[in-house]
Amino acid sequence: MLFSPTPLHIPDGFLSIGVSVVGWILAVVFIGIALRQTKDQLGERQVPLMGVIAAFIFAAQAINFPVAAGTSGHLLGGTLAAIVLGPWAGTLVMTAVIAVQALLFQDGGLLAMGWNIMNMGVITTFTGYAVYMLVIRFLGPTTRSRLIGGFVGAWLSVIVSASAAAIQLAISGTSPLHLGLPAMAGVHAIIGLGEAIITVGAIGLLQASRPEVLTTGETAPGKRTATFTLVGLLVALAVAAFSPLASARPDGLEFIAELQGFLGLAQGPSFELMPDYTLPFLSDPVLTTMLAVAVGTLVVFGLAWLIARSSVHRGTVRD
Repeated sequence: MLFSPTPLHIPDGFLSIGVSVVGWILAVVFIGIALRQTKDQLGERQVPLMGVIAAFIFAAQAINFPVAAGTSGHLLGGTLAAIVLGPWAGTLVMTAVIAVQALLFQDGGLLAMGWNIMNMGVITTFTGYAVYMLVIRFLGPTTRSRLIGGFVGAWLSVIVSASAAAIQLAISGTSPLHLGLPAMAGVHAIIGLGEAIITVGAIGLLQASRPEVLTTGETAPGKRTATFTLVGLLVALAVAAFSPLASARPDGLEFIAELQGFLGLAQGPSFELMPDYTLPFLSDPVLTTMLAVAVGTLVVFGLAWLIARSSVHRGTVRD
């Protein structure tokens, strides 16, 4: 049976205005720091890599997978982005993904987007990266340690991100902390296993095909960079083609919101472009979802590429 991707992120109405404003302030600060940290530090071979990673994460996020208790989960991708690009560049990648989801597909509220960026774009990248590097330090830079670090880092990043969202809901008066925190952490501990498996799969694939990406954060020089970019984008589009198979079950946050009775607080979007990952002029449910997610994948690729291009070192550019 075919389904469309379900909305993934915190909608407007779940968080108070004050909490949302704080989220936006923190997001702007961290994005500013990320831009400064990556300014004149990225090489030419990292530009297409940022685009490919962003495109893959966007496409993969559109595919909810069923988990226990009638819920579904989806890739966050922050740990994967941080492992490949570093946490600051990973933050920019995740910001591009989340911004396109909110602005183009109305997935997540505009007021809540600050915390969506913080939860999924900052907390996941730094949590996953810290755990990954800790494992590498203790076990050494081997394939086995990279897989272990990626698995544990990805799993913990989901739990920490979900716990942060529970705290924000509690401060907003939406869900008591003694109920929301264990519920969010518990459900996302299961969802995090899917995150970990996908992350390890991607690391294993890169280790086998492009090990330089994991060791230097760059693609190979010359024509191999163009080949990597083209193949990576085609892989992302191929993943997007499976988006109509997304599980119709509610995601972790939606499940908790329905269970605890605050789902009705969710506010609809103030405008619609491609709502619910569909194209308004196409009625076929399979085709409209596939094409909408494909469009989003290309837009995210282009946005991440532009962000990376603006940060390329102009003096001694690596090629």
